[in-house]
Amino acid sequence: MTQVYTAEEVRKHNTRTSPWFVIRNEVYDVTKFLAEHPGGLDPLVEAAGQDATIAFDDVGHSDSARVMMRKYKIGTLAKGQGCSKLKWALLALGLAIIIGIAVKRYAM
Repeated sequence: MTQVYTAEEVRKHNTRTSPWFVIRNEVYDVTKFLAEHPGGLDPLVEAAGQDATIAFDDVGHSDSARVMMRKYKIGTLAKGQGCSKLKWALLALGLAIIIGIAVKRYAM
C-alpha cells in the first residue's frame, strides 16, 4: 500500500539532511541521492519541502533521470494538497484581470 503524506509532512523535510519534495503529487525522499545528483545538491535542497514539479520540468530531465527517480519515491501527496503554486498563480491572474477591468471602467 502506498504511503500518503500531507503537505505539512513534506514541508517538515526542507532540510539539507532530509530533503523531501513533491513532483506531480508524488513524494520523494532524495536524501541518499544528494551526492549523486549531476546538478549538485543545491537544486535539491532548494526544492526541499515543497512542490518541485515546475522546477523539475523546467530543467528538462532525461527519460533515464525520470526512471532513476522512481527508487526515491516514498509515497503520494494527500488529495487536495497538490499544485498549490498553480492555484495561487491562477488566483493572482484572476485578481489582476478583475482589477484591470475595474481600473479601466472607473478611472475614465
